[in-house]
Amino acid sequence: MAVQSLQFLFPLAHTRSFASISLPAHHTLRPPPLRHPRASAAAHRSSSDLNPSPEILKSDDGIAGVAIAAAASSIDVDAVTEAELKENGFRSTRRTKLVCTIGPATCGAEQMEALAVGGMNVARVNMCHGTHEWHRQVIRQVRRLNEEKGFAVAVMMDTEGSEIHMADLGGFASAKAEDGEIWTFSVRAFKSPLPERTINVSYDGFAEDVRVGDELLVDGGMVRFEVIQKVGPDVKCRCTDPGLLLPRANLTFWRDGSLVQERNAMLPTISSKDWLDIDFGIAEGVDFIAISFVKSAEVINHLKSYIAARCRDREISVIAKIESFDSLKNLEEIIRSSDGAMVARGDLGAQIPLEQVPSVQQKVVKICRQLNRPVIVASQLLESMIEYPTPTRAEVADVSEAVRQRADALMLSGESAMGQFPEKSLTVLRSVSLRIERWWREEKHYEAMDLPEVASSFSGKISEEICNSAAKMANYLEVDALFVYTKSGHMASLLSRCRPDCPIFAFTTSTSVRRRLNLQWGLIPFRLTFSDDMENNLNRTFSLLKQRGMIQSGDLVIALSDMFQSIQVMNVP
Repeated sequence: MAVQSLQFLFPLAHTRSFASISLPAHHTLRPPPLRHPRASAAAHRSSSDLNPSPEILKSDDGIAGVAIAAAASSIDVDAVTEAELKENGFRSTRRTKLVCTIGPATCGAEQMEALAVGGMNVARVNMCHGTHEWHRQVIRQVRRLNEEKGFAVAVMMDTEGSEIHMADLGGFASAKAEDGEIWTFSVRAFKSPLPERTINVSYDGFAEDVRVGDELLVDGGMVRFEVIQKVGPDVKCRCTDPGLLLPRANLTFWRDGSLVQERNAMLPTISSKDWLDIDFGIAEGVDFIAISFVKSAEVINHLKSYIAARCRDREISVIAKIESFDSLKNLEEIIRSSDGAMVARGDLGAQIPLEQVPSVQQKVVKICRQLNRPVIVASQLLESMIEYPTPTRAEVADVSEAVRQRADALMLSGESAMGQFPEKSLTVLRSVSLRIERWWREEKHYEAMDLPEVASSFSGKISEEICNSAAKMANYLEVDALFVYTKSGHMASLLSRCRPDCPIFAFTTSTSVRRRLNLQWGLIPFRLTFSDDMENNLNRTFSLLKQRGMIQSGDLVIALSDMFQSIQVMNVP
């Protein structure tokens, strides 16, 4: 039944009636005694609850599902979340999602499973490195892991982009540039091995654009050179800040204290190599495609049309990487046209003054929240852990700030791709996220962020108001969880935007929607086949989750549905 005004539907016998609740702007009052007092869910669950014996079956779309013998249908449950809920209850669940770049250090089956167990929600493959065959094996390993172990790890493919970068270092994994050394940057094609202290550059016009006296920054300033001489296609540079040179590292150069931008004017955002990589990603069924160095909304719109024409039976979300000066000039339009954004602080810090990066990060996170787009904070979160087993205290503070800003996700790059301690790096992200989130709830930091209307239709406005009200009610009543039944994922996304205190259980019929929802703050996505009968859906869900020990009788939940635009408050029977 479609509701044409904001009202509450209560079809179940266990429903509590709250038809005339007036919610205060600041939730300082204690909730009324509506729920059954009890200790944590973990303390009251019997051994039989904690150790159900489900029969493992294949779901209809090829992903492993869990079918309870006594239930009429199956539900796909994330193994890590299930264990977390059983052990520590609803409030223990992590809201901030974690993205791990897969590289030589983590591409094996055991290493990848360890990351999934450690909390990896999205596996990122970086097309700057490796062959299509290598990436294909990684993507299929993730899918196999999901199928065999019950995870819901999504796959994000990150394009290389058209910015200037170094080529491979003649087969070497890295090279060390020492202070005062003279290195040659050249566009010439060399036979392997490369001459000593020589680096190939991807941009043919490099030698023409650069000038003597310019400062050349490698990977956002990890290594610095001064241009001292130009000899045909070769540029001689003196190292002024020593460091490690890595294959495919980004190059920028500065003149008189300002970034030289003219060199990018004629470069396309999506290169010919990127288009080949995009075709590969479509063929392999990735969940997200992240586009590097986005300059305008038109690029995003063109790519989305291209993807839609080539995979009509499913969706691939497009993530705009905010990492260039041009991105900032058209920031809101780019984010509005995309399905999400990534604050790529490494390359961004090479194109704007370093002291501006924190304010830009906060601005991007805020705009994404307002426009209902997931946002990832990336680059150098735990850079020191590439080589060391513990992070610096400054890195921990940086991660904490991103969590406090309520970013949807945090991303590891080199830390998980090639670092010596990928699992420890992920553990740090997880533990810091959990601690800051818990502190936020303990201090009752209910947010007063103005969330502008994003709906374009009357029906969409109703859904938006329902989600806003549900989130406020959840905080006021201190409910255990929000349940949302959504086929497209949109209503779950609207709930996530509100950042309620309790976890959001998002039920969808689509495996691909379930994986994409795994990038958004606070969402615990399940795949469940449900009907148009809301009461039947709820009873079936309660039965399935109770038999798995994830909920128990008496738990207080708010249930929403984008099929009926309804909201219900009830105790689990």
